Amino acid sequence: MPGKKNVMIISAEISYYPLKDKYLMPIQQFIDNLGAYNELFVRPNGMSTHVIGDYEQVLAALTTEIKKAFEVPDSVFVIKLLNTDMREVE
Repeated sequence: MPGKKNVMIISAEISYYPLKDKYLMPIQQFIDNLGAYNELFVRPNGMSTHVIGDYEQVLAALTTEIKKAFEVPDSVFVIKLLNTDMREVE
């Protein structure tokens, strides 16, 4: 159909490591910020957070929120991108 946008669902597994003594607050803020994107599915666990949704929306949200998080000196992110919906793989 003309004008219909193809949606590619991806899953991002992201771990955030602020290299400072008080690291929990920046991590929780990062997760909370991602959770504010209503169009995304966000599922934190003990070692990483899964962010699932449309390719462009996921990457736009990660770009915005990682930039904010980089205001904390010495921040490290590890990201895996999968071209599948991890909600369906359990």
